[in-house]
Amino acid sequence: MNAERIRYNLEMVQGRIALAARRAGRPPEAVRLVAVTKKSPPEWIRPLVDCGARDLGENYPQELWRKVEALPEFGPSVHWHLIGHLQTNKVKKTLPMVTMIHSVDSLKLLRALNEAAPSLGDPPGVCLQVNTSDEESKHGWTVEEIMLDADAIATCRAIPIVGLMTMAALGTTAESARRSFVILRELRDRLRRETGLPLVELSMGMSNDFETAILEGATLVRVGSALFEGVEP
Repeated sequence: MNAERIRYNLEMVQGRIALAARRAGRPPEAVRLVAVTKKSPPEWIRPLVDCGARDLGENYPQELWRKVEALPEFGPSVHWHLIGHLQTNKVKKTLPMVTMIHSVDSLKLLRALNEAAPSLGDPPGVCLQVNTSDEESKHGWTVEEIMLDADAIATCRAIPIVGLMTMAALGTTAESARRSFVILRELRDRLRRETGLPLVELSMGMSNDFETAILEGATLVRVGSALFEGVEP
């Protein structure tokens, strides 16, 4: 029964993504779903992958490591994403396991990743995390800080800097979250001009606001609870 419910949830989310992308004047394939699997046991993740999910996101490095080890059968068919805070002392173990790190929240961490990247033949892409809601509890650069660090960011060329990431403030509605997404998109355009980096990815939008994020330019949406709604432990 859980596998059937997971399939239903995934198809519903994919349909909503496709509809929002078309409303934004983009093809559905322009937006990638990162299925957030935090707190989900392997027996829930397997049917999710069987139903077609290929990008899986974890919040904590240690949990990511455990999931990768518990699900070796996925191999290269699945792309793991780290979407939560990464400490510099966990960089070397995490880097080979992931396709993308969405949560590079400081120049110190970016430089640590840039230093470690040459040891890998194909290092993962990274998104720079920006605190667009100005919440003290959130990690990431402020808009002002990241612009001040733009020149230093541009010197980090060993690690592919592919885009920006943000989260809307806690308790916002889909509509009130829009401001955070607009700020990120406009900041991406400024950083492109300042650094010359392409910054093609905008990682923004979660279960309660991903359609609004897509309308404002999201290329990656991080959805968890909507995929596991109604799934029994």
